[in-house]
Parts: sequence; C-alpha cells; structure tokens
Amino acid sequence: MTLDAFSQHCPSPYFDARDGELLIGGRTASKIVEHAGRTPLYVYDRAVMSRKVSELRTALPAGVELHYAIKANPMPEVVRHFATLVDGLDVASAAEMRVALASGIDPGEVSFAGPGKAPEELAEAVAAGIVINVESSLELARIAEIATQTGARPRVAVRVNPDFELKSSGMKMAGGPKQFGVDAEQVPAMLHDMARLPVEFWGFHIFSGSQNLRPEVLVDAQQKSADLAIDLARHAPGPVRLLNLGGGFGIPYFPGEKPLDLTPIGANLRDLVPRIHAALPGSRVVLELGRYLVGESGVYLCRVRDRKVSRGHVFLVTDGGMHHHLAASGNFGQVLRKNYPVLVANRIGQESREVASVVGPLCTPLDLLADRMELSIAQVGDLIAVFQSGAYGLTASPLGFLSHPPPVELVV
Repeated sequence: MTLDAFSQHCPSPYFDARDGELLIGGRTASKIVEHAGRTPLYVYDRAVMSRKVSELRTALPAGVELHYAIKANPMPEVVRHFATLVDGLDVASAAEMRVALASGIDPGEVSFAGPGKAPEELAEAVAAGIVINVESSLELARIAEIATQTGARPRVAVRVNPDFELKSSGMKMAGGPKQFGVDAEQVPAMLHDMARLPVEFWGFHIFSGSQNLRPEVLVDAQQKSADLAIDLARHAPGPVRLLNLGGGFGIPYFPGEKPLDLTPIGANLRDLVPRIHAALPGSRVVLELGRYLVGESGVYLCRVRDRKVSRGHVFLVTDGGMHHHLAASGNFGQVLRKNYPVLVANRIGQESREVASVVGPLCTPLDLLADRMELSIAQVGDLIAVFQSGAYGLTASPLGFLSHPPPVELVV
C-alpha cells in the first residue's frame, strides 16, 4: 500500500498495510496487540532501525562513525539491536550506561555526557572504562579525585559549549549561556589544567542542538565545530582521538515537513573529514544520533474505549494518552501544538472519513493525541496508531500522572 493510502498527513515511508490494517515488522497491528496481551503499547520495528543506519552509511563517507544516543530510546532490546549496527553508544546517566554495557559493546566505545553527573555515577563510569564528556571544572576535579583514589586513568573528552548555535533546531543546546559543556573560551585553561591531572585526554564533544530538517544549517554547524576543535586542539595535553560533532538530524513530524536531505551533508563531510584528519591525525570523527535513528521505527498503539459527540464534535476516547506519550500531546517542547501522524490502524483506506479528536482517559484537556484531525470513522474497540513514536516517548512522559497503568513495549 502506498503512503497516500495511509493518509496525506503521514510522512513515514517505512510502514505498509494489508487488508486495511497497519503492518509493523510484517505483522498486523491487531496480531501484535494480541501478542502483547493488552493496549496501550509501543512497538519498535528492527527493520526500520537497520534501514535508517544503512541509509546513513550509504550517504556519509566511510570516515564518519555513527553513535546511537541512548536517551532517545533506552529500551534494552532497542539498544542491543543498535549495538550491532553502530560504532558506539552515548549515554546520559548511570542507568543508561548499564544498559549500554549490557548490550555487549566494547566499553571503550561508550561515552557519557550530561551536566551534574553524581559522584557515584562518575565513579561507576571510571570503573567501567568508558569515555566521560566533562561538563565543568568541578566535574573534572571530581574525576581526577576518583582517579587518584583508585589508581585508574580515566579517559575524558571536553564537552564544548561553542559561541554559535544550531539555527532552526527544535532544541538548542549550545551558544550563549548554557548548562551544557564548558564555554569555548574557558576550554584552553581547562586543557592546560588537565595536563597535570591523572586523566587521559581523549577529545572533544560539540553538540549544538537537535531536530533540524535544514541540511545547510547542519553543514554550517559541522564546519564550525570542526574549526573550533582544530583551534582548541592547540591547547590539548595530547592528541585528539575522538571528535564528536554531535547530531541534530531531524525527522518529519508535522504536515508540510519533508525528510532531511542527506546529500549535501554527505558532500560536506567528504570534504571536511580529510581536513580534520590532516589537522588532527589519528582522530575519529563521530556523529551522535538518537531520534534520527530510532524515531521513525516506533508506533504507539491504543484502543478506542468510547466514542462521544459533544456539540457536534467527535471525540475518540482511548486507553492511551499524554501520560504515555507526552510529545504527541504537544506538551514536550511544542510552542504551537501540531498533530503527530495518527491513523485508525485497522481501517486504513476506508473511504468514510470524519474530523475527530483522539483523547485519553486523563482528567485534563491536555490529554490530546490528535486535535480535529481527518481520520477514518472509528468505533469502540478500534486501534489508534501514532507514528514517529520511537524516540522520546515512554521515558519522556509523566507515567505516574493519575496512576494509570504503564504501556507495554515490544520490538518486532
């Protein structure tokens, strides 16, 4: 079935249908729900994850390594799958670090970023032998103290807060005052201090922002990040072994958005990587991607419990909602609420359609999965599918709100 047969609203080319029902991993939505035993549930398709990595490998030069940022989706089975596909894993907590290490990946290919790491998290990271992305002078001092106490020599990279930002990003994480990383102008002094500490300098981590669909903006940020790293390397106490240029690659969520064009990004990196290697011999160039790799692999399925008409408007009341999928409700970073791609999963291609809102069981008007959206006419018992749900879904949602049961998670 073609994309148009799903809905003009759905931007995903990764799913198909059979006999009017959504297929995920080659299985119908109803069969997946039957296997899960209940709704709501998140379903992640391994084939889509693999295809995303393959598409990137094809578009980017061989000298670029790919890391999966676990924060996008830390489900252990998802992480284990990516561990077989990518070159490294990036974590943002000790719990994510344990998931990464349990995946079987070499600890040396795991890095740990994030402000305010707890001393016990740092100690665990040092013991594991992963790369720690340093976010402040105090954090560096704590790592050095752990090294002195244990006799270890931890590998550290400096997370740099550059003086530029990733324009047009859904979330800006660099430029200006930020809680992330060390301001670029303060990095030389930190590098000089590092020379007398019992740590091993490993490189730089420069992550400017996320969810960007404009390739020219990403190209500009990568060029500026490389120039900054080359300049800062003059002050480093050792060679740059790892240069993490961040990510920022976005996926289309809303009407009118188009998939990111990788062609200009690949062309830029084909010129940029040799220049980096010439200036920083032996360095490994990394792109850190989360949402881009896993976001389109996920579908959130919930079941219609009630169909209500209020003053002429149809509400489909489901057993899912914002407590499971905060992002789809519009309450996770959206300024003006827009609908994620949503379908009636067991009525695809149905000619009879209506404008309806999909809501959850919570006692708040914020519990909204689709607002006044054209859908196939749904009845009680039908399944609602929310696409683009593989990243920042379950773990980014207020699961405890109003004490409803959590959803199931499955990988197919």
